[in-house]
Formats: sequence, structure tokens, C-alpha cells
Amino acid sequence: MKLVSLTLKHFRCYKDEKTIQIADLTTVIGRNDVGKSSVLEALEIFFNNETVKIDGGDCHVSAGDATVQITCEFSDLPSDLVLDAQATTSLADEYLLAASGRLCIRKAFKCTGVKPKEEVFILAQHPTADQYRDLLELNNTALKKRLRDLGVDEVAVQLNSNPSIRRAIWAACPDLLLGEVSIPVAKEDGKRIWEKQSQYLPLFALFQSDRASRDSDSEVQDPMKLAVATALAEPDIQQKLAEVVDAVRGKAVELAERTHQTLTKIDPGLAGQLTPEFKAEPKWNGLFSLALNSDQGIPVNKRGSGVRRLILVSFFRAEAERRLAQGGVQNIIYAIEEPETSQHPHNQRILLESLQDLAAEPGCQVILTTHSPGFANYLPIDSFRFIKKGNDGEPRIETASEATWKAMVEELGVVPDNRVRVLVCVEGPTDVTALKSLSAALHMADAALPNLASDPRVAFVVLGGGTLSHWVNEHYLKGLDRPEVHIYDNDVATYAAVIAQVNQRTDGSWGLQTVKLEIENYLHPDAVQEGLGVAVSFGDADDVSAIVGAVANWNSKTAKRKLAQHAFPKMTAHQIGVRDPNGEVRGWLRRIGGML
Repeated sequence: MKLVSLTLKHFRCYKDEKTIQIADLTTVIGRNDVGKSSVLEALEIFFNNETVKIDGGDCHVSAGDATVQITCEFSDLPSDLVLDAQATTSLADEYLLAASGRLCIRKAFKCTGVKPKEEVFILAQHPTADQYRDLLELNNTALKKRLRDLGVDEVAVQLNSNPSIRRAIWAACPDLLLGEVSIPVAKEDGKRIWEKQSQYLPLFALFQSDRASRDSDSEVQDPMKLAVATALAEPDIQQKLAEVVDAVRGKAVELAERTHQTLTKIDPGLAGQLTPEFKAEPKWNGLFSLALNSDQGIPVNKRGSGVRRLILVSFFRAEAERRLAQGGVQNIIYAIEEPETSQHPHNQRILLESLQDLAAEPGCQVILTTHSPGFANYLPIDSFRFIKKGNDGEPRIETASEATWKAMVEELGVVPDNRVRVLVCVEGPTDVTALKSLSAALHMADAALPNLASDPRVAFVVLGGGTLSHWVNEHYLKGLDRPEVHIYDNDVATYAAVIAQVNQRTDGSWGLQTVKLEIENYLHPDAVQEGLGVAVSFGDADDVSAIVGAVANWNSKTAKRKLAQHAFPKMTAHQIGVRDPNGEVRGWLRRIGGML
């Protein structure tokens, strides 16, 4: 299951209902005390209620009924739910899907007592017609009675299967009057469906920047707890644990039944009031504790905060590699508050790459907050969610768009470089990294060629979307009347018409498509080997990202990014000469240098 959105009502500063859309990578920005951390902590309360626990103070002071509502919407739902040996159903068959076709779960917390009480509801397009709206709350006996009271034909109905009875009753109704209903899941099959469905909910891990530095609750312990939870979610482990549960349940119920039989002989009246029942599933997470010991006998919690947070980096990278190698079995959401805290800029880039690796893999989502312009510069612009206070003091959540980008840029303090004389327009962020690396290597061998990685007179514009820094330059520089250089890959035939239009301009602009298939085809296999530890061979017309991804077990998007980040910086002028004997790349740079 994948988290699509979070809706808050009466939670802290969110008095009125507010919704934030969640993507594979989501970046929440805004001023202090505007509600960023509340987003992450609300999710922690929804999924775990452990690292952050709901309390009476979390309810908005003006909430009339003192009830906090945290609602999550999910996609990628399981097709079937097995309630027991006789009962298999689905969310669609039970009318438990929202109008969007997704699963919408609301947790409501009544904050009037010492410990807020949790109630769970499913918001769905559900029957509202009398005699048809309460079927999930009826047991088997009551369902069969309702079936007969309504005169529904029983011939094709499995009377020992509640889902079968419900389907028959609903099918016999001429108009179910479907409408949005808040369905409690506290009893009978509503409860059973929720218990089965909750097993598919994503694992959620919250990492906060200001947590206490203790072994029991630190940047070290939380990843280890998540490692245990992830291991317990593996199918083979689940099967073994289920066998243990069945064996214990069988023995316990057998002993309880013998005790009940003996009690019947002693006091039949008392025995008649008692029924053996195995009431609770075991909580395996609390049985395991895992820790990391620091080198040289130094406790990890006594190391610097930056070192401790680097343990997070290691965990993220290890988890990404594990999921790549084995495939994720349960979705995971990583929520990280200000990941750049206490980190050297170099380590910030390492952490960012780890987060992007995770977000790019199926079954993983990453949600983070940041205040750092340098960190935000390298994040994709479509990941941003901007929270600001409206005129009424209430938070407003805005998704990145032309109308909000300027406000977000000003909020973060990201500014363009006005020394720019030439705009180099490319398709995506990886093209920028590739061209900068190639030019840096050639510049070292021939100082007459410009170094696009350091020359402030050149700005890159990513036309196919990209990171925040690229958008800043595009937004602020597009009105400066600067000549443009368009360099596109050769894999899209329609680009030829665009290049032709650019070359018809009279302002000094020009464009071309690469002779080879893509920019990655100018890589030397030795640079790929050195940068990524992957041995491959390829030709000028091969899909290099797909080839590398197949060998390293990465998807093409991840492989493309890793080639840009790790293989292109390893390229030397000699390797470029081997892969580009006709001097195509050198020709681009000479022409750009002439414009400067």
C-alpha cells in the first residue's frame, strides 16, 4: 500500500481540515512554527503512536468536540482479503473504497480524558439505504435473518460465509443509495476486515533532528528497531511465526477447553458463562532488541551528533541495497526532519543521494522537512509542499506550481547568479552533471576549453523539470535576453524540429542533438567500473542506463542518476578521447567558449 495523502483536522495548528499530497519523495518547507513537524508527527501517531504519542494538548484549542482527526488515503491496495477459510472478500466487494477508488482511513482521538481514545473509520462510498447500510456490523446469525427478511434467494449463497451473504443482499437491492459514509470498524466483519487490511499498511519510521541522545532512543536505536520490524515483515519469517502462533494457540485452547470441561463437572452454572477464546495476537516487535557498538569502546551516543546521524545514512543505503537485491515485501515510509542537521555539506549530499535512492525504489516513500537552501537546491521541484499561514492564521498547504514556486524560493532564500552570459538548455538534471563532468575533465587537459562546472557565466536550464536551483535560474534568467545553447539526446526524433527552430534564431543561440544515442553513451566503461563497481560494455546506440541497471539490479531511473553522480566524475580527457574520437564534445565546448 502506498500513502497518497494526509488530512488533518483539529490537530495542533490545523483547526480546519487540511490535506497534503504525498509522493514518492515529498519535501515540506515553511517557516518555523507553521506546522511542518506536525505533519510528520501526525503520521507517526497514525501508524505507530510510539515515538510521538497523542495527548490532550494535541487538540486545537478551538475544536468544539475535542476530537482530533488524522486521515490517510492509500493506493496500491491488496486485491483480496482472506478473513478465514470460508470467507474471502475485497474492499471493492464490501463497498469500502472512496470515490477515487482508494482506501481512506480516519483515526479519531477523543481528547477529553487523560489518555485520548482511538476510534478507526473507513471513509467510503457505501450503501446508505435502510436495511443495507449496516451489514458489516452484523454477525452471521443476524445476516442470515436479514437475508430471509428481505426475501433474497438463498440458492447461490454460502450461508457460512458473511461476505457471500452481504453480496447477495446488496445485489438484490434496486438502489443502494451509495454515498460517502464514515464506517466504524470496531466490531464483527468491519473489525475483521480492518485487522486484515492493517497488515498491509506501510511501515513508518520517524527520525527527528532534536531527539534525545540516548542509546534507547537515538539515531542509532530507531533504525535498528525498523530493521527488526522489516525483518518480521518478510514472508518466510511471517510463515514461521504463524506456525508458532498456531501451535501455541492449539495447546492453549486445548488446555482451556480441558479446564472448562473440569469446571463443568464442578459448577455447570459457572461453566456455562465462560467460553475459551484466544483473544490477542502476539506483539513480536517487543521481543527483539538490536544495537550497534562503536569502535574503540566509545558508546555511540557519546559520539558527535553528525556521526550519529551518519548511522542513518548507512542504514538508508543498506536498506536500499537490500530492497534492490530482494525486492520489498511491505511498503516503508521514512520521515526525516531536517536531514541536513549537523552534517558537513559533503555528507548532506551523501544523505540526499541515499534518500533519493530509497524514494526511487518500489515500495519506498520519503518525506522530509528542510530549511537549508543548499540542501533544497538539489531536490526535485515537484517534491515540494509549501506550508504558510493565511490571513486568518491557519496553515495553508500548497503543492509546487508556477503560482507557488516564487514564494517557496523566497522562503528558502535561494537566489540566482546574475553573472550569467549563456544559458545551456538540457533535458534533465543528469545531463547537467554529465556535461559539467565532461567539461571539467577536458578543461584540465586544455585550459582554453570552458569548465561548465565552475564558470559563473554559464547557467543550466533543465527544460524537462528538475531541481529547485535549475528552476530558479530558468525563472529569473529567461527574461535576461541571453543566447541559448540546446543540447538534447538523440533518442527522441521530435527534438529535431525544436533544434531547427533554435538554429533559426538570430540572437546567437544554437542547438544540436548528440550523435550517440544519449549523453551516457559518451561514458567510458572504465569510468563506470571505477565509479559504480559495475563491469559493462556498450555501443553508441545502446541504452546504457538499462544495461547498467540490469547488472546492478537498479531501475533505469536510478541507474541514470548514479551514472551521473559517480561515473561521469571519473571520466578523464583520455577516456573522453577514446569514446569521442571525432571530438564532438570538444566542439560543443569550443563553441560555448566562443560565446563567452
